Order: sequence, then structure tokens, then C-alpha cells
Amino acid sequence: MQQTKPDGITPSQTVGPYFAYGLTSNGKYDWNDAFSNNLVTPDVSGERIRVEGQVFDGDGAVVPDCMLEIWQADAQGRFSDPQDKRALPNSSFKGFGRIGTDGNGGYAFDTIKPGSVPDPDGKPQAPHIVLAVYARGMLLHLYSRIYFEGEATNATDPVLALVPAERRATLIATREKGSGNAVYRFDICLQGDNETVFFDV
Repeated sequence: MQQTKPDGITPSQTVGPYFAYGLTSNGKYDWNDAFSNNLVTPDVSGERIRVEGQVFDGDGAVVPDCMLEIWQADAQGRFSDPQDKRALPNSSFKGFGRIGTDGNGGYAFDTIKPGSVPDPDGKPQAPHIVLAVYARGMLLHLYSRIYFEGEATNATDPVLALVPAERRATLIATREKGSGNAVYRFDICLQGDNETVFFDV
């Protein structure tokens, strides 16, 4: 009996699930993490904040094995990057963090509130954190931004202005009431009616 080749192309592969060792720091492994969800360093200045939330899929179910990365400026709007030539007195603050979601789709980053940074045309941007989302079922990771509730400069931010007004709330972290460091809630919806705005970069 002669075998024939099946028609069609080989199915594409999706991102994840992840081999967590070396990708996400969670205290389960005996090694020195190069990154974590705590970005606060001894020499950093600025308002200490926590950004926390959950990741949901298109059906509203939590995503327990998602990986999130953030990158941000310091409180003075300076990046830990060779392209940013301004003085960086808080040299230990790298502005990069990574975490995997827990069994309830939850995550949290301890950091400082970033300052305003200029866009490529020199226009000031509202304080924000750049977010990358990696999850199973996605061929490419997604990029978004986390803005902060109550910032007057949100109204004039050139990137936020590109987003339809009715969808901008998906990019705004809401401040939770309580004592201690400020806590901002930012839930991420990968699909559905309340899908977080993602950027094509």
C-alpha cells in the first residue's frame, strides 16, 4: 500500500506553556534571579507603588501561566539605557521586571511611579509603564501600556490620543484605597468585550 502526503501546511506553533526555570523568578529555584517583580533598589528615588491585577482570556477565565514583562523610566523620566544620555544618579534601578501569573491569573510588580518622558517628536508623554504579554495560544507577544488614574497629562498624551476614547480605560490603572504605598489595579483582558488595547510595534 502506497502512502500519500497529507494536503496543507504544517500547523504553526504557539507561545508557551513555559519551562519556568530561568524565565520567571518565583523563589522555587535555587539560583540568583537576574530579574524579578520587585524593581525597587536602595538608591532609587520616587513614589513607591505596586501594580497588580489578573490576566483573563476571551471567555473571562483566568490565565494561570502567562508571563509579563515591564519596562519603565525612573521618577525623573530617565531610562536605564545607553541611548538615554542624561545623568542617572539611581544607577541600580534598571526599570525592567518580569513575573509569571499565579494559579488565579494574578500578578504584582513593586516599583516606583515613572516620570514623564518625551516621545520621538519631543512631546511629553504621561507617566506610563510599557507592558509585554506572553501567553499560550499566541504566536507573538503583545505590547501595551499602563497609564495611571488621575494624571492630568493623560489628556494630552500623544500615544493615548491614538486610542479610541471608549477604549482608553483599558489602559488606565485605577488607584486602590488603603494605607501604605500606592496600589494600582490593572487587569489584562486578552480578548473579548473588555479587551486591553494592544499596540502594533
